[in-house]
Amino acid sequence: MRFGSTPWLLAVAVIATLSLANSLADDWPQWRGPNRDGRSAETGISKDWKNQPPRHLWTVGGMGRGFASLAIVDGRVYTTGNVGSGQSVICVDASTGAPIWTTPVTNGAPRHDYAGSRSTPTVDGDRVYVVSSDGGIACLKTSDGNVVWKRPFSDFGGRMMSGWGYSESPLVDGNLVVCTPGGNDAMMVALDKNTGKDVWRCPMPRGGDQGGDGAGYSSIVISNGGGVKQYVQIVGRGLIGVRASDGKFLWGYNKVANGTANIPTPLVSGDYVFASTGYGAGAGLVKLSKRGDAVEPKEDYFLDGQVFQNHHGGMVLVGDYVYTGNGHGNGFPTCLNWKTGKIKWGGKRRGPGGGSAAVTLVGDQLLFRYENGVIGLISATPDGYRLNGEFTPEYQEAESWSHPVVVDGKMYLREQDKLMCYDVKAQ
Repeated sequence: MRFGSTPWLLAVAVIATLSLANSLADDWPQWRGPNRDGRSAETGISKDWKNQPPRHLWTVGGMGRGFASLAIVDGRVYTTGNVGSGQSVICVDASTGAPIWTTPVTNGAPRHDYAGSRSTPTVDGDRVYVVSSDGGIACLKTSDGNVVWKRPFSDFGGRMMSGWGYSESPLVDGNLVVCTPGGNDAMMVALDKNTGKDVWRCPMPRGGDQGGDGAGYSSIVISNGGGVKQYVQIVGRGLIGVRASDGKFLWGYNKVANGTANIPTPLVSGDYVFASTGYGAGAGLVKLSKRGDAVEPKEDYFLDGQVFQNHHGGMVLVGDYVYTGNGHGNGFPTCLNWKTGKIKWGGKRRGPGGGSAAVTLVGDQLLFRYENGVIGLISATPDGYRLNGEFTPEYQEAESWSHPVVVDGKMYLREQDKLMCYDVKAQ
């Protein structure tokens, strides 16, 4: 072999390029990933935890008290937690868990049931945005955590539908950062992401008898349903759409609301939006159509809570099927046909863990992280329920509600003050 030959060099270059492409994954810059859909493009993870379970790499403290998930960008992990006398944004090294910076965003620890943070940070370039559980939005520098600007939700008459603390993860869209204070005259607001100044405020009509006034516990997603770009959100009175260009309230769907806590992030696809809440409410699919200057939601179907409800933990749409945990306070693995509302498999069958399940899709595998800490690996296929193994991480303290994140073959698990890292690559 002539090592200086062009064919040999070309072959090495191709192999190196393919290896790099297979080893690197997209960052996870915000709640539920790059597209806010709970789906990771990561490849090459183990699909058999029975014979190749996750391998523990490290556990570190310093995350503070809370239930927030993680954003992972450029080798750094970002989360929020109650640290000392306040609530802080925390940044650590993704390879080792070594601390990089911690910045308080409240002067005192917010007081509410299940004390601790809820908001997953949103990373955008050299800035990170976060909502504190007592109601406020802050922008920090990713480099050192220095605060760029802050706005309290009292500026907008903010209120929650119930008393468990703001849980939203803010949406960055172009030059805007959008969030949901829940005020009557400012249910949703768009701010200049560089300065925090108002761009628009969206007042909301009462919108039906079900649920309660104020913000819910969900996070905004973008829809172009009916050919109109809009921000779709679940608030105290149910599912709503707000025009992205000027903050005009477009439509509401009250039927899916409950009066205690509306939590799961909606699923959007084309002209359709699928939403579900717990506490007996159920789920519905609506089709959005443009009508002059308005957008009209038309219900395709509604599922009673005894048939289907996602308490919290989220839902993932793959093709024509929604994969999620079903039942209030339960994470019964379920595959539901998005178009028809028919359950393909599961629905009432208990999974490997107990309580609600936080669900993340990695490739064609679903991570079901249960409230009691157990994590199951389940195939995302409509052909039938396939459990490919389960394991219990080394540390479990309270309700394990923080969603798992996989980046570069590593699974990151937040458990209150601890951050655990596991190797989940296929060997």
